[in-house]
Parts: sequence; C-alpha cells; structure tokens
Amino acid sequence: MRTLTTFAGILCILIVLLDAFQTVILPRRAAGRLRLTRIFYIATWVPWRAVAMSITHPRKRETILSFYGPLSLIFLLIVWACGMVFGFSLIYYSLGNPFNDSSRQLSYFSDLYVSGTNFFTLGLGDVTPHGQIARVLCTLEAGTGFGFLAVVMGYFPVLYGAFSRREVSISLLDARAGSPPTAAELMRRHSFEGSEVELSTLLTEWERWSAELLESHISYTLLCYYRSQHTNQSWVGALTAILDTSALLIAGVRGHEARQAQLTFAMARHALVDLAQVFSLTPAQNVPDRLPPERYERLYSLLCQSGVSVCRDGQSYERLRNLRALYEGYAASLSDHLCMPLPPWIAEQPHKDNWLAVAKVRKQAESEGAGIEPHNLAEVIDQHHEF
Repeated sequence: MRTLTTFAGILCILIVLLDAFQTVILPRRAAGRLRLTRIFYIATWVPWRAVAMSITHPRKRETILSFYGPLSLIFLLIVWACGMVFGFSLIYYSLGNPFNDSSRQLSYFSDLYVSGTNFFTLGLGDVTPHGQIARVLCTLEAGTGFGFLAVVMGYFPVLYGAFSRREVSISLLDARAGSPPTAAELMRRHSFEGSEVELSTLLTEWERWSAELLESHISYTLLCYYRSQHTNQSWVGALTAILDTSALLIAGVRGHEARQAQLTFAMARHALVDLAQVFSLTPAQNVPDRLPPERYERLYSLLCQSGVSVCRDGQSYERLRNLRALYEGYAASLSDHLCMPLPPWIAEQPHKDNWLAVAKVRKQAESEGAGIEPHNLAEVIDQHHEF
C-alpha cells in the first residue's frame, strides 16, 4: 500500500511539472490530449460559456466572457499548486508520518499541512521532520515551491505583453476598416489616389501581426480567451476581416497590392488553421453563407462607386468563393467556440467608429473657430465608444 501511495504521489508531481513546463516554458504547441491544462479548460470553459450566452444583454454577456481569461489563469495556477502539495503529501504519508507534531495528533492532515508549508516556504516549524528521507523531501519541495513562484512571476509580464501587442493593431484597424472591421469598408477607405502603397503597407503589417499571433497564441493558448476592450472587436474578427480583404484583392481587384495580399492571405490562414487545431476544431459545415451572390453584387457596386478597380470577367465570384472555402470553416468554428462573432462582408448597421469622435471635434473647431465645452466633448466621445 505504501509503495502504491508513493507511486501515486510521484506521478501527481510529474504530471503537474510536465504540464506547467509545456504551458509556460515550452515555446511550441504542447502535445497530448490528456494534459492537465487541456482538461481544465474543457471542464471550465464549456459551463462558463453556457452561463454567459444565457445572458441577453450584449454588454453584460461580453463582460462575463471577458472575465474568463484572467480568472482561468489564476485558477490554473491554483490547480498546479494544489497538485504539487497533494503529491508531496502522499509521499510523506507513505513514509509513515515522519514528523514531530507539537500537538501529538499525527495524521494525514499533518502530512498535508507540512507539504503546504514547505511548498509555500512558510517555515512555521510547529511540525518538523525526523529522518534523512523526510528532510531531503522537505528541502526538495521548498525549492520546487520557490521555483514555481519565480516562474509564475515571469509568466505574467510575457503573457500581458503579447496581449498588448495583439490589441494595438486591432485598435488601429478601427479607423481603417470600421467597427466591426469589414472588407468592404477597408477597401472603400483605401480608394483614394495613391492608396495602393498605403494598402500594401497595411497588408504587410498584418502579415507580420498574423505571424506574431501564431507564435504567441500557440505558445500561450490561454491568450485566445483574452478578449478585446470593445464589444465589436476581437482577434478572430480582425483576422477574418483581413482574410476577406486579401481574398477579395486576389480574386477580383486589379492592382499591384494583390501580390502582398497573397502573402498576407497565406500567413493569416496559417494562423487561423493552426489555432483552430489547438482546440481540436474541424471546419464548420452548413454554416450560413456570409457572401451569397446578391450580397456580392452589392459589394461589387459599392466598390465601383468608391472607385476601386474591380475585375468583372464572370469568374471573380467563383474565385472568391474558392478562396473563402480555405478559411471560413475554421473561422466559423473558432467564432462559435470562443463566442467571438465574425464580421460581415458589408456592415448593415455598423457601429460609429471610435476615432470619429476626434474627427467631429476637429470639424466643429474648423467651422466655428471656437473651443468646445468639456461636457460637449465628453458627450461626443461617449456616443462613439462601445465597451
């Protein structure tokens, strides 16, 4: 029985250490379907999502969903710590309570108590070990707990640094593609003279953003659950909007920026597919068509009115549909799993862009030649923000 208990304790410790190593330190996708972190997120995200989606108010629902990412990180650390403490306590118990307890009430609780004080390096001293093996184990556990604390302290800055870099580009997309971002609005706002260079630069930036997203979110899958500050923004929606724009440029728009669109499309699709596979998601089937023929005709008319040079050879819609088939299924699966809506191709009722508050203030200043009252400025900004 003691041998079995020792084996169980060692196994518990190894499972936690391996899982923490793969989640925090290993800079690549962690392997294994029975990992502790994977089981934890499956067991907690499904009920959390169900509760959040039962809330009808969109802002309150988004707030509840946004709590999950940070809270799950805290609870995951608690699970790791409890697993380590429990594992060492089983080893102590298998040694036959090798401690001197001042209360003279030795039991498994004493083993669990000593394990907790050693792991968190409390050093109370009311229960002391006797025997060489127990002393070595206490020292080893104290060192493990100290190392665990150091890794956790280094984990948070890396995690939030990657999250911040991701959100900067998403926020910048608001003024360039609308709220939420759409391919039609992105093309319309880049239809001025000389916009080809600016559009190519934008696609180049998003090619790099997609590569950084893939690298950071494969290494730290937890970041996928972190949501943007605004309800009409998300990393899934932004990535899909860029894929829509790149596919449209490749399939039906004349211009040299189509070369950069191919590179951006390849990198963005790579990120989308790999991140879907992290959650073991398959392409969604029988989902509503985001761009049926009648919507494409409207898109074509909108682009023509904006001055975009659109191909009209009768095969442009078919080419675009073939490109969409390469990524829309994965995007729909991620959207459903993470509760992050996909943007439409053409916004029916778009939110007012956040940046337009500044544009309105400037327009009033130029027309009236006078300053704006502070309370009026606050009203303008509040009208254009959707948190």
